[in-house]
Amino acid sequence: MIHHTTRREFLTTTAAAGMGLLCSRQLPAAASSDSKSRKKALIGRPDRKTLEELKAAGFGGIEANVWGISSEEAAGYRKEADALGMRIHAVLRGWTNFNGPDKQQVAADIASVEKALHTSQIYGADALLLVPCRLLAKVDVPRPEDFQIEFAEQTGHISRVVTGDNTPYEGYMKAHNEAIDASRQALEKLIPVAEKTEVVIALENVWSNLWVKPKLFANFVKSFESQWLQTYFDIGNHVKYAPPEEWIQTLGKTIVKIHVKDFEVNRSAPNGGKFVDIREGDVDWPSVMKELDNIGYHGWMTIEGSGGLSMQERSRRLDLILAGS
Repeated sequence: MIHHTTRREFLTTTAAAGMGLLCSRQLPAAASSDSKSRKKALIGRPDRKTLEELKAAGFGGIEANVWGISSEEAAGYRKEADALGMRIHAVLRGWTNFNGPDKQQVAADIASVEKALHTSQIYGADALLLVPCRLLAKVDVPRPEDFQIEFAEQTGHISRVVTGDNTPYEGYMKAHNEAIDASRQALEKLIPVAEKTEVVIALENVWSNLWVKPKLFANFVKSFESQWLQTYFDIGNHVKYAPPEEWIQTLGKTIVKIHVKDFEVNRSAPNGGKFVDIREGDVDWPSVMKELDNIGYHGWMTIEGSGGLSMQERSRRLDLILAGS
């Protein structure tokens, strides 16, 4: 349940316009060259040895976890990938501290994202995975199953997180709302860089205690009204809060990239469960693939985790997922 404001009609109109844009091309710029068959990737350093191993295992590309390098080094990685017929389709920038107390560090983090966007451009990647804030302070946070969030659509600020007395969670709500504002300020500076480099900033749903419900996350992403700020959806990260199908339905066309990950729910465990190898948890993969079909997602499927499995086994399991089984 959420508080509705006059922004509701505006966001609905904006979302419809965005759907039209993203239907014609899943991402601005480079992604338009992708075929409609979903392609498989892993995360890693895009050097020749790694790319050769990925290709031999049946993967078509890589999500690079290397971004703080020279333009010449990035161009060298791109050349190796092109020579092998592989694609560096995205870059994992990951965590930043836009809500940190040190303004100089915040500025440095913003500058690092600018650097990562330029590196992504050289790679030929069309999206940069970004986590804008950490919200892991020692404040009381509701159990995943207890969340009942109310928020203001215009600001994204939460006013309630559980049914009944919210006093124990006032610290969490204050920190959450401050993180939202800090994220917005930083991202507004970065969107022009994303547009210039033609690399989408794709925000990922992670275990940072931010945006734990689909409507809350979707509201934040859509509020920017920019094709250069979208969603990198991790299938396994928020299973404990809502089924992946609900996340996909709600985030819809804002999803420009997918992380393939699995999670085993255990309500009695401190973290609500644990991550497991793909196809060994509680993700309903056929339903997930059906929902991806429904929103028209035909982009890259990148496995994160499952590192205990061989590269070949991860490839085999992802083939089964893509086949809808």
